[in-house]
Amino acid sequence: MFGLYITHPQVKIDPQVPVPQWGLSEIGAERARKAASSDWAKRLTRIVSSDETKAIETAEILAAASGVKIEIVHGMHENDRSATGFLPPDKFEEAANWFFAHPLESFRGWERAADAQTRIASAVETILSSHEANAPIAFVGHGGVGTLLKCHLMGAPIARNRDQPGGGGNLYAFGLADRRLSCDWTPIEDWRR
Repeated sequence: MFGLYITHPQVKIDPQVPVPQWGLSEIGAERARKAASSDWAKRLTRIVSSDETKAIETAEILAAASGVKIEIVHGMHENDRSATGFLPPDKFEEAANWFFAHPLESFRGWERAADAQTRIASAVETILSSHEANAPIAFVGHGGVGTLLKCHLMGAPIARNRDQPGGGGNLYAFGLADRRLSCDWTPIEDWRR
């Protein structure tokens, strides 16, 4: 049976609002609704979300399709970048490249990639340790920690080239029994099971 890690799709960017409080844009919400109409979304027995607004909104849209209540887990948040606050897209990409290239160091006060990986892997493994292996589950969160979790599941070094394409609204699948990836990053509205 499958587990999914899903990243929230497009958000309303507002430099005046703390990033964890950003919500989905209309495009992002529409993509989530389209994904929710897929057969896989209706089969989910459990949806676990980060505590950030954009992830919760994505999880709620998926939960409406499957009829399950979302669970919010605080340890699933994106890597802590509050030390720098909002960065324009070009500066953010430079920072993200540095973050993945130097996992044991902090970029200007950011949470280290190695620490964020330990946090997300621990949160997911704790949930899966008591989860039925034949019940489809989705974790809804963020691209940075999602990539770190993917590297962990693969037993591979942290690297930016394992990051999601297109900036959000993607998923990868893994086996619940063996934790092996069965599908790499795929747009949420395109994946079929």
